[in-house]
Amino acid sequence: MNFWETMTGSDLTREWKAFEVRAKALPADYRAAWEEIKGHLSPYSDFTGRNLMPIFDSALGLLEETAADGRSIHEVLGDDIEGFCAALAGGEGARSFRGRWREQLNRNVARKLGQLGG
Repeated sequence: MNFWETMTGSDLTREWKAFEVRAKALPADYRAAWEEIKGHLSPYSDFTGRNLMPIFDSALGLLEETAADGRSIHEVLGDDIEGFCAALAGGEGARSFRGRWREQLNRNVARKLGQLGG
């Protein structure tokens, strides 16, 4: 990966397209689970989404392997795909972008209030 690809994100676009090609080869129930996984993991992204690429790759790899073994999607992920994604992203305490923004806003407001009050 060169500097230009990193700055423009073209490396991520190329990698994401490869993920989608791999996902199209999955059975229908696995593709539906992949769509849910993408939706539930997205809040844990940093600004570019680069931090989630290895996690998406691993999750898709798991789906591919278990589909090849003939296992059902419920046997693999259970009924709590959101919980599965939270565990992949680092557990229940993992900070989402919303949480990081909320903390930053609270710090900024507290700093401004401190300047006004003192």
